[in-house]
Amino acid sequence: MSVPETAASAVYAALKQQREIAFIDVREEAVFALGHPLFAASLPVGRMELEIYDRVPRRSTGVVCYDDGGGEAASAVGLLESLGYSQASVLAGGLQAWVEEGLELFSDVNVPSKAFGELVDATLHPPSIDPVELLSRIERGDDLVVLDARRFDEYQVMSIPSAVSVPGGELVRRLGSLVDHDETLVVVNCAGRTRSIIGAQSLRNANVANEVMALRNGTIGWSIAGLELDHGAGRRFPTSSRTDERTRENARGLAVAAGVRRISWAERDELVARDATTYCFDVRDPAEFEAGHRRGFRLAPGGQLIQETDFFAPVRGATIILSDDDGVRADMAGSWLAQMGWSVHVIDPTDHAGEQVVGPWQPSLPPRPTSRTIAVAEVAQRLAGDDLVVLDLATSQSYRAGHLPGAQFVLRSELIERLRELPASCIVLASPDGVLAEFAAAEVFDRGGLGEDSDVYVLDGGTNAWRSAGLELEVTEQRWLSPPLDRYRRPYEGTDNDPAVMQAYLEWEYGLVEQLGRDASHGFFVLEVGD
Repeated sequence: MSVPETAASAVYAALKQQREIAFIDVREEAVFALGHPLFAASLPVGRMELEIYDRVPRRSTGVVCYDDGGGEAASAVGLLESLGYSQASVLAGGLQAWVEEGLELFSDVNVPSKAFGELVDATLHPPSIDPVELLSRIERGDDLVVLDARRFDEYQVMSIPSAVSVPGGELVRRLGSLVDHDETLVVVNCAGRTRSIIGAQSLRNANVANEVMALRNGTIGWSIAGLELDHGAGRRFPTSSRTDERTRENARGLAVAAGVRRISWAERDELVARDATTYCFDVRDPAEFEAGHRRGFRLAPGGQLIQETDFFAPVRGATIILSDDDGVRADMAGSWLAQMGWSVHVIDPTDHAGEQVVGPWQPSLPPRPTSRTIAVAEVAQRLAGDDLVVLDLATSQSYRAGHLPGAQFVLRSELIERLRELPASCIVLASPDGVLAEFAAAEVFDRGGLGEDSDVYVLDGGTNAWRSAGLELEVTEQRWLSPPLDRYRRPYEGTDNDPAVMQAYLEWEYGLVEQLGRDASHGFFVLEVGD
């Protein structure tokens, strides 16, 4: 049966014109990071069931999948059709056809956001401070505060001495609780450049009274300069802070200038009911979200939403609706998203309609298939024998953090091939909560030719159930049936990065504005406040 195709020129035209389209790279992330079109979103075929309903919520959206000749795109289209997507196709000729059309490839991940950050820097030139100078001022006891705009877990891995964790979406709202007077210098940092630039410029756009600078090249620049970073720091922004009227007015003015509309809950319902993709994001802190949020809204803290637009909103040309409690965080995030070419709306914070729900965000999933399960207790009893093999389908990052004793890491995309190589009489598939293992097991029985009576089981409740039973997870020993290609190792994460690799990453970021010009599909603009 033939697979529908879409030409590279048609995909590029849709992206440039900001017509609704989802352009999906179905290879593993580490391969994706080697080269991809600007607005391509990474969604490996092996994780499709876990993510597609939230990332491409409208089933009639045009979805174009591609690979580099490995056949994953055709498999993805078949899977998408089984999940209800009526307009799925492959990129005719794959990635090679994109290149042959003379179209641009970008390396790394979250490229639209990083390229936009560099465009902001090249246009507005927010002041920056050299790491050596900043350290000198810290040691001298100058009146300054360093605010780390990354997620708290990233901050804990490594941070600038004295820095306070204030994720980027919180900066404008929380600054008044972090500085005592207008003379305090405010320095914003991240690991590299983007969140430093956007965070510092957010404060400047909001017209704060303090002098604001970005730490030049973030923790990468700090490390290249040979300076010591803190590890395991726990300084966080105060959660009890309140926003003054001036801050609210400044944020609202920015949003209006960028083209963001404020809407009622009833207008939100009308937008969602259209035959068009509409994303609904709550941009508050995760703890606030879990304490109570509007049904139908996904958690997307403002700073991370701007940093990872390709993850949260891979349908280019979609509408984005933002919600918070007083409008500041939604207006600030909205002002940036609009400049990145999105149609953005903010729920009026005085409109309290909409059912409130408590707890973490729950992903939308297809119906879970029936699977043959095996209890944690039985696996624990049989691990000592030689008739049982555990295959872990978690991300390589989760696998490294802890897995069942003896478990072997395998990519979902390679599972059937690896199963045929294993001599064990009983094979157990594990994943963090067991869900991915269930989908994988169903695929094994549908396509693997192992038969209904095969000894392939799903660990009931997954690795989480093993942990909840008080059983130990293995960390030190790792066994790789598949290479860990599911995740690209960022040059700015972790504590053991090669300075040459970090410097090469910075050079790549410096070149993004020029590459944007060659690509010419981005549709970005930069609001020059005060003009």
